Amino acid sequence: MTVKAVVMAGGEGTRLRPLTCNRPKPLATVAGRPIMEHSLLLLRDHGVTDAYATLYYLAEDVQHYFGDGREWGISLHYSVEDTPLGTAGSVGRLRESLDETFLIVSGDALTDFDLSAAAAFHRERGSWATLVLTRVPEPLEYGVVITGADGTKTVRYASPSSSITKPSTAVPGAERAIRAGE
Repeated sequence: MTVKAVVMAGGEGTRLRPLTCNRPKPLATVAGRPIMEHSLLLLRDHGVTDAYATLYYLAEDVQHYFGDGREWGISLHYSVEDTPLGTAGSVGRLRESLDETFLIVSGDALTDFDLSAAAAFHRERGSWATLVLTRVPEPLEYGVVITGADGTKTVRYASPSSSITKPSTAVPGAERAIRAGE
């Protein structure tokens, strides 16, 4: 089964300024290559053949560097936003192209998650959405997800800039927004 991916790569990287004043955060280098390149290679290594990069800030620079993605063994398409749409809006905009299971990854963060295992877990449970999480020493810097005892249901979510949301608003709200293209 083919797995597609959405690479979220449109942010301005304000916390990395001045490094990102004239460079999009996905092109900031780590270990000799842009961060987004690490993401594309991870996707390729887990069988992703088609990816859609959502872009806003300095979009042309990202498009120029990665082109059609062929150099990284992946077919790369772009969705350039005139104004930032956020995760749900960006993914919702691509809903016509995402007709089966797909992954959403960050184009400006490093990870070594086993994406194949995550996709298999998702399919086995017939879930609408699956979040892949990790524990960090200071979670308030990134956001807090509180799950049920078995870890399979998101109970509450709080981003670093918000208070904890009401129970079970994280996934259902996202589902409605994506389906409506908001």
